[in-house]
Amino acid sequence: MSKAIVSSLYDSEVFRMACRQFDKAADAISLPDTLRDRTKYPRRCLAVSLPIRRQDGSVTVFEGYRVQHNLSTGPSKGGIRFHQSVTLGEVAALSMWMSWKTSLVGLPYGGAKGGVIVDPHTLSETELEHLSRRYMQEMVNFLGPHVDVPAPDVGTNEKIMGWMMDTYSNHVGHLEPAIVTGKPIALGGSQGRREATGEGVAYLVKQYLRDLKVPIGRATVAIQGFGNVGSETARALARYGAKIIAISDHTGAFHHPKGINIEKALTYVRSQKVLRDFDGGEPITNAELLELKCTVLIPAALERVITEKNAAQLKCRMLAEAANGPTTNAADKIIDERGDIEVIPDVLCNSGGVIVSYFEWLQNLSNFYWDREEVMTKLFAMLDKAKLSVDAQKKKFQFSRRLAALTLGIQRVADAKQSRGLFP
Repeated sequence: MSKAIVSSLYDSEVFRMACRQFDKAADAISLPDTLRDRTKYPRRCLAVSLPIRRQDGSVTVFEGYRVQHNLSTGPSKGGIRFHQSVTLGEVAALSMWMSWKTSLVGLPYGGAKGGVIVDPHTLSETELEHLSRRYMQEMVNFLGPHVDVPAPDVGTNEKIMGWMMDTYSNHVGHLEPAIVTGKPIALGGSQGRREATGEGVAYLVKQYLRDLKVPIGRATVAIQGFGNVGSETARALARYGAKIIAISDHTGAFHHPKGINIEKALTYVRSQKVLRDFDGGEPITNAELLELKCTVLIPAALERVITEKNAAQLKCRMLAEAANGPTTNAADKIIDERGDIEVIPDVLCNSGGVIVSYFEWLQNLSNFYWDREEVMTKLFAMLDKAKLSVDAQKKKFQFSRRLAALTLGIQRVADAKQSRGLFP
């Protein structure tokens, strides 16, 4: 029998949450003891100091992380987050979810995640570039197109990925576009990558509404988070005919029962950077948004926003998890017991981003590029395949949809580790 380990390195609420999800899934598929800890805990992590010179001449040292959870199924893959609340435990949990996500949708990747403790809004563009390049420089010996391939996440974007790619390319002495995904088109980025996560969320919402026999033209949608994922989800769902009745970001939330003009909101955010003082709806709190009566609730910001305190008050027919880990284990149990909310779990719901990142990586490696129509056609085909496999697992074992998705992803990683054996 294997001896279980207890990791204090990553200890945090969100890491414990991810571990509890794993334990429940491992029990459900009777994962052997000899494989549990190998499959559960991250392979390795790196913590780095990132000194940069500020524009006033002072020097500030930031702290950054990279956690590579699984390298058994291919190079690890995952975003880099710039946010003031980043912790090593959070990054480790996100890397675990990336492992299950990439495995679930059939990508030849393991999971990884990175982060820097910083509020990017407090940096000038020059300082942001220096921090981005310094992060890549410190990580350069642990990354590579066949080792670990970063991407954007909360607080980062295609411009930052471009700086990171350039830094890595200068280090190796030649252009290496496959080192990151989510880059600008001019630097080898893929058509459709920027909107891929949101488009994927909207597509799955549309497909599940069809299963429920709810016409999308009659669906009302509340979206918490109006960054890249939330805004692109809103745009795509509005195009499908859904009515977006509420949106929010960290500066405020807005509700309009007759529907918010999403293009107006996008134009406002491009100009003002945030939703604060947006005049396209009635101001409400983020907490009130989560409890609005609607067909579809989409948390698209940070983790752990649906909790045991508000789960019983949700008034949606469907919960589509565009964010990673937005629903705590206690809240998940309440929602399961209620039985009146269909959940599209994060590892399926927001997988469109990593799928199109995979397409970008393939295009970089082959130096052959696809148009947007081809990218979206391939994306929707992979989402349909993953949806079918999750729903078949759910039906076969009478699992919740989250447990079905997690068991599929975890089993495939465990099978790879079992087949490769244990290195002496």
